[in-house]
Amino acid sequence: MTVDETLDASGLTCPLPLLKAKQALNRMAEGLVLEVVCTDPGSVRDFRVFSEQSGHELLKSQEEDGTYRYWLRKA
Repeated sequence: MTVDETLDASGLTCPLPLLKAKQALNRMAEGLVLEVVCTDPGSVRDFRVFSEQSGHELLKSQEEDGTYRYWLRKA
C-alpha cells in the first residue's frame, strides 16, 4: 500500500489522535492515503466510527505491542 502522509500521534489520548487525523485529511487531496500511528487503545473505536461517519475509507488497522496503526483513504 502506498502511504502519502504519516501522522505520529503516539502518546496522545482521545480525542487528539482523531482530531490530528481529521486536520491532516483536510489538507490532503482526494484518494490519498494517510497512515496514523498512535498508542491510545480507545482509538480503535474512534477510527472505525469516524470512517463510517465521514466517508473516508479505513483501508486497514492493526495493533502490535500497544501501537495502533490506521490507514485511511481521503474521500
